Amino acid sequence: MSAINPKQQFDPQNVANAALQAFFNLTNKWGLSATQERILLGSPPSSTFFKWKAQKTARNLDRDTLERISYLLGIYKDLNILLPSKQVADEWIKKANSAPLFNGTSALDRMLGGSITDLSDVRRYLDAERG
Repeated sequence: MSAINPKQQFDPQNVANAALQAFFNLTNKWGLSATQERILLGSPPSSTFFKWKAQKTARNLDRDTLERISYLLGIYKDLNILLPSKQVADEWIKKANSAPLFNGTSALDRMLGGSITDLSDVRRYLDAERG
């Protein structure tokens, strides 16, 4: 067995690029605006955000941004497991929800609170729904 070079295992730029590509693919499916995308990413500076959006690349992303993207991808996955079609899953985040967590607003409204906790709360809610 040969030793694995740690640099081959984890390249921050590759991780950042893959995360941004996945994020923008997801937000396109959800029909989100640039303002909404920026909030979900933790409100990076406008110039940084629009560079990421145009190029789908970054030298690296900070832990907070990667964590936010991870929560969103988990939410997407849960919805596609729980709901009967991709279209219904993609529309769910914008629909009013009577669950106590949402109090009649949508999951997107909750996530746009701007805190990473808002994202994690939606993810936990969906994980619980999955059982």
